[in-house]
Amino acid sequence: MMQRGPTPGLSSQPLPEMEQLNNTQQPPPQQQQHRPSSSASSRAHHFHPARPAILELFNLYLGRRSQQKSDESVREPPSVIHDHYHYQNKTQKRVTAINRELPPPNEQFLFDFEQIQSQFPDQEQLRAVTESVLISLVIQCCNHAPRAEFLLFALRSLCNIGYINWDAFLPSLLSSVSSAETPVGQGSQAMALVACATSSQSGVPPPSNAIPNNANFQASNPASPLPSIHGIGSPAQSGAEPSTLSPMKSNDVICTGQQSARANISVRENVISSLRQLSCKIILISLESNLMPVTRFDIFNHMLNWLVNWDQRQQGLDEFDSAQFWKPDKALIEWLHDCLDVIWLLVDDNKCRVPFYELIRSGLQFIENIPDDEALFTLILEIHRRRDMMATHMQMLDQHLHCPTFGTPRLLPQATTTGETVTNMRYSPITYPSVLGEPLHGEELAASIQRGSLDWERAMRCLRHAFRNTPSPDWWRRVLLVAPCHRTQAQGPTPGAVFTSEMISEATIDRIVELLKLTNAVCRLQDGDQHILRTNHVTWLLAQIIRVELVMNALNTDSRKVETTRKILSFHKEDRSADPNNPQSILLDFISSCQNLRIWSLNTSTREYLNNEQLQKGKQIDEWWRQVSKGERIMDYMNMDERSIGMFWVVSYTMAQPACETVMHWLTSAGVTEIPGTNLQPNERLMVMQEVSPLPVSLLSGFSINLCLKLAYQMEESLFSGQVVPSIAMVETYVRVLLISPHALFRSLMTLLSPKNQNPLSKPAASLLVFEILNYRLLSLYRYQGKNKGLIHDVTKIIATLKGKRGDHRIFRLAENLCMNLILSMREFFSVKRDGKGPTEFTETINRITITTLAIIIKTHGIAEVEHLLYLQTILEQILATSQHAWSEKTLRHFPPILREALAGRIDNRGLATQAWQQAETTVLNQCTQLLSSSADPTYVMTYINHSFPQHRQYLCSGAWILMYGHPESINSIHLGRVLREFSPEEVTANIYTMVDVLLHHFNLELQCGRSLQELMMKACANLAFFIWTHELLPLDILLLALIDRDDDPHALRIVISILDSKELQQRVKLYLMNRGPAEHWLYSGVFKRTELQKALGNHLSWKESVSRYPTFFDDIAARLLPVIPLIIYRFIENDAFDAADRVLHVYASFLHYYPLNFTFVRDILAYFYGHLPSKLIIRILTVLDVKKIPFSEAFPQHINSSNAPPLDYFATLLLGLVNHVIPPLNNSSKNGQVGEASNASVRAPHNKAQATSQGGPSVAPEGQKPFYQLQDPGTYTQLILETAVIEILSLPITASQIVSSLVQIVVHIQPTLVQSSNGTSVGQSSVLPTSPSGGSTDSLGATRTPTAAGLSNSNFVWRSGYTCQQLSCLLIQACGLLLAQLPPEFHIQLYIEAARVIKESWWLSDGKRSVSELESAVCYALLDPTWAAQDNTSTAIGNVVALLHAFFSNLPLEWLEGTHLIIKHLRPVTSIAGLRIAFRIIGPLLPRLANAHTLFNKTLSVLLSVMADVFGRNSQPSAPVQASEIADIIDFLHHIVHYEGQGGPVQASSKPRAEVLALIGRAAESFSPDVQHLMTHLKADVNCSIYAATHPKFVQNGS
Repeated sequence: MMQRGPTPGLSSQPLPEMEQLNNTQQPPPQQQQHRPSSSASSRAHHFHPARPAILELFNLYLGRRSQQKSDESVREPPSVIHDHYHYQNKTQKRVTAINRELPPPNEQFLFDFEQIQSQFPDQEQLRAVTESVLISLVIQCCNHAPRAEFLLFALRSLCNIGYINWDAFLPSLLSSVSSAETPVGQGSQAMALVACATSSQSGVPPPSNAIPNNANFQASNPASPLPSIHGIGSPAQSGAEPSTLSPMKSNDVICTGQQSARANISVRENVISSLRQLSCKIILISLESNLMPVTRFDIFNHMLNWLVNWDQRQQGLDEFDSAQFWKPDKALIEWLHDCLDVIWLLVDDNKCRVPFYELIRSGLQFIENIPDDEALFTLILEIHRRRDMMATHMQMLDQHLHCPTFGTPRLLPQATTTGETVTNMRYSPITYPSVLGEPLHGEELAASIQRGSLDWERAMRCLRHAFRNTPSPDWWRRVLLVAPCHRTQAQGPTPGAVFTSEMISEATIDRIVELLKLTNAVCRLQDGDQHILRTNHVTWLLAQIIRVELVMNALNTDSRKVETTRKILSFHKEDRSADPNNPQSILLDFISSCQNLRIWSLNTSTREYLNNEQLQKGKQIDEWWRQVSKGERIMDYMNMDERSIGMFWVVSYTMAQPACETVMHWLTSAGVTEIPGTNLQPNERLMVMQEVSPLPVSLLSGFSINLCLKLAYQMEESLFSGQVVPSIAMVETYVRVLLISPHALFRSLMTLLSPKNQNPLSKPAASLLVFEILNYRLLSLYRYQGKNKGLIHDVTKIIATLKGKRGDHRIFRLAENLCMNLILSMREFFSVKRDGKGPTEFTETINRITITTLAIIIKTHGIAEVEHLLYLQTILEQILATSQHAWSEKTLRHFPPILREALAGRIDNRGLATQAWQQAETTVLNQCTQLLSSSADPTYVMTYINHSFPQHRQYLCSGAWILMYGHPESINSIHLGRVLREFSPEEVTANIYTMVDVLLHHFNLELQCGRSLQELMMKACANLAFFIWTHELLPLDILLLALIDRDDDPHALRIVISILDSKELQQRVKLYLMNRGPAEHWLYSGVFKRTELQKALGNHLSWKESVSRYPTFFDDIAARLLPVIPLIIYRFIENDAFDAADRVLHVYASFLHYYPLNFTFVRDILAYFYGHLPSKLIIRILTVLDVKKIPFSEAFPQHINSSNAPPLDYFATLLLGLVNHVIPPLNNSSKNGQVGEASNASVRAPHNKAQATSQGGPSVAPEGQKPFYQLQDPGTYTQLILETAVIEILSLPITASQIVSSLVQIVVHIQPTLVQSSNGTSVGQSSVLPTSPSGGSTDSLGATRTPTAAGLSNSNFVWRSGYTCQQLSCLLIQACGLLLAQLPPEFHIQLYIEAARVIKESWWLSDGKRSVSELESAVCYALLDPTWAAQDNTSTAIGNVVALLHAFFSNLPLEWLEGTHLIIKHLRPVTSIAGLRIAFRIIGPLLPRLANAHTLFNKTLSVLLSVMADVFGRNSQPSAPVQASEIADIIDFLHHIVHYEGQGGPVQASSKPRAEVLALIGRAAESFSPDVQHLMTHLKADVNCSIYAATHPKFVQNGS
């Protein structure tokens, strides 16, 4: 074969000018760890001996000869338009082409290159040098079409022989392109493109260095290597040394003005366009090869960067120029299309080089200035389409209707673990995940919401709901004060909601109108008549929040004083009320007149604007006040008529200080008296106020806030700092003032004990009073405010100080009892130490109660957030570090599994304790004989106290028990009592626990000796009576708790029963009930009786001189048992002692009415023992409640006594009650909307009362307007209604399966039932529902309609709700989900079973004859928002069930979400894509919530992948042929959710999947069919195929 000769003119010697080349090509920094290139090797390539020869070869074929003289190069201006683009102005010289020889034919290039290749042995070095030369030539020749074509030919030829390493070449190329486009000030490739024409002649490429590929174009920067948009000589170009920026001579291209700027822009952009177009063509060639994942990802990011910044040429132009002269040119469109070609090839599903998801998360579709280009628009449309399809898996159905109810404490995760500073900060109502899970916070959302839109209505729902249910001030501070104007610049975006002023104003007006409708002004609002301002309600509202004298003083020197006064007066309207003697009417009638009079007295300059008639009317109040406060006369607040009450309310607004003085005068009017006592010094006297009646709530409720504040401050001065012991009337009045205004007047009483960091125990009288008020009066208020966690920490500090201090038993036991109540009031996780470190400072008793409370919280409410799961272990470690108790098996079996597992391994130390007692018994009995015998030496008492060993002191009561066994009179009770009083409280507690263990041990020994059980019980009870009744030596509450904690001994609970059955205790409780007034103490109008200290607390707690002088207010031994008896009931039920529990509840039911948490107790015990309680005991438990005041449904008493399942009507009525009172309302009852005023008014009527049906419409009931003091447990009317429904469900004597089946049946059939219920009178869709996508066409979906519910009668539910049937069907589904989420997990299991059954029985899953297209149509419609279907009356069973599940999920705590896997278990095996879509539609929206619960996330993801394997597994047999392309949206969703979880929240540009998740998906994908595996290529842990694995730090590190 004949060899081809070398091409003539190709020199084999290096040229001198070649030595000046410096073309260092490096990949971006983030890619250097994946590729072998480095700056050192690049320099070596530059000086490689083969470089001149290779460069000469390319120059020859490019028609670029290097033999030209250097001076020609200088004289020839290096124009970027060389040979192709002529630019003329006043100073331009003529440019002529240079004669050249024709280059050799392209076909000879490869032969010539091989000749050079054969001369150098190191082929890898030669390849790198060749690539370096090619990159420089691409940049220089991009604007020369023939040369660019040759470079493409050369690259393709070299690629065909395997001589191009694309994975090294392409990143270097793209990096150099970015460097060339970057201003000189940011990169050293300064003249790359500017000199491209010159280099085409001389063959000398300009120097260039690689820079990171994320550089943005900055065309306006004068340091750019491209022609700047600033004209030469402009300020941006006038540098000191212009020659350093460009070899061009300034006098060659001088031009000025906008024409020059536009010309330079055109030049620059043409060069950029050519360079990018050539780069894209090179990339298209490279994509025919198999590129590394990192390279593909690098290319993709560069292409996106170019597309996003395609319009950078506009920078620097003014608005007029940009709009009028600039349009996308042909060159730009060409590279744009090439760029799109690259992207389409990268994301092509057949190759899957880059997942299409990367386009979805790139944000390309949101670029601001989209060019008028069909190709790009097509890509953007496809991104939107795929994004919208993927988003359906992220969002719950009817997401826009989801709105938090204040009936459930959905709090921020950190709010429950980090103390009081972020306490009770609810999830923001207007903040919710957007389509891809990114949070749309109020700041970003509120201002963009249009009035009347769905989001506007949602915000209104939140605000109205908040106004009605009064969440804590912390919540309002979050939603109002996080606005930018209230935040420092250092603060970042807040997750709180920001409501616009328009929203707040509208919601406030709505609420005022709503309140007016509940007063005598309701007649003024009928038929839309705007007569609100004819009454003084607005004036009254302003008077509540604005004091006129403060306004006048503030405006004293302000020119707007008169104008402001006139505005205030403009609201004064005085239409007469129909009931002129009603206190509220009198207040409204006189408030403006008195305000006029007040302004008249404060400011002379505004008197001319005042109404004389109103001034004269106002003087009537002055006259009345002078009469009632004349002389020494004391106003009798207990016998005021309604008119006097109204007059006094007016006075509270206009003359608060005189009114305050008269109230204080009344409270002290009975005078003072001396307290008789034996513990006072001879010259010491202690005075106490004599009792009067406290002010009634009916009077206090009309006081102005200003007067209430003044009263609170003055009473606090008397209560906590006065020299006289206050009366119970003053304390009770103080409490009532706080309760009537739980938000405005709330204050932490602990701060009153320790002003300026003083020791809170320095004032024992004040400390005792504060603890009594907190324990017996304000416990629910602190829970309502979310301040109980902080209070626990404050009280614990005091307990820690006192528990080792000798003698301080009274205040310690009161603080301990308060701490018990506080812990039992918790319904969410709490820290046992404020700093979260070290063992708890709780007492042994509180440690044990804390464990019980945690069990109740977890089992009845679940663990809300993943942080709580982590925090639980810390709490247990802190508690168990100081507690040696081991819980019995009977107790542990009812504990939730997570707690049971943590405690099951604890060793019961009672055996060791018994051995310790046996070893110490002889010594202890000897000491006790010397101390407690009838002839004991009195001096031995102090000897024992000061010199006995601690290990012996803990057995004092045990020794006394043994010595007096059967003969308690033989013990010296005086000595024993004195020693116990001198012990520290901690030592007394230890004595009680050891005595219980010893007596039970002794009890069992006696039984073994043949003693009768009855005899032993009698002796034991006699001994205990000696301790707790005869001589009152030990606290009864601690003794009972110690006994029930030994419930694994059968005799312990028998002893407890005997104590509770004792006449002494029952008599004590009876006296308490007689002396303490009604359980609702705020309603008591009589004179309180003060119980003597010794009778109230007994000898043990009342002996010490420092505290025995201070009488009790509410404290009592019996009252200390209020938190203990519920715990005893729990323990009885755990041990199946149902009869004992029934008997105790029967005896103490009336007493438990005084328990401030009795409603919570009933709800929780029914949930805790659900399925374990006999019906008789359930009914007995309900007697703890005052049934007449609980809004049970009318049919509830009937069904609780029947074994038959209630009809569907019963459950529907429960759900309707939740819609009316718990679910935030869709529409506002103050407006005339689709529904008339009559039915709007009925919306808020109590659902257990019959509706009025008179001609004038239903009567308006004061729903939800009950003040806090009437709803202290659970706290709000919303919670009361919700929890009452829960109690009803838990009390029914039928199975959870029957209940759930009934509820699901209602949901499935709700739409047709409501349509029939409305009798054809319902109106069209409301504005708060979105437009139906079906357009009302239902012909093709006739088979999807659901029939009416067989057991649901036509009860006119629509009329009773006040909603349209379309609205009501959706809200009933939400109410059902909310109700089921409050129930124990037993109900959840049944819900999953029932939901799976309904889904599997759907016609389009069960009917195998249906076509694939029919199935697809049915599933797509069924899984749309059910509110759309509601408008067309085309609801489907599947749509309603999925909506129910989503409403259910959205209210579930995180721990209970693990049970959701059961529904997938019952749906499997899935044999169709339709079934697969249902599974993903149900579970998919849960995954974003699990982003930080990695274990649960992995489990849930594994469940979904297993369903995919059912349909797309290697060996699966689907019901119809399936293709992977049909589930592209599911694949996109999987990509998104793993990034979401990897980020722990909304996906960012830097988000990466976790390595564990990639490994999990990779293992699961092995069972998939090849086509699905292919689409999931990048969701694997293989760095050779996955862009995520290849760029993941963990995999890269392991690979290196």
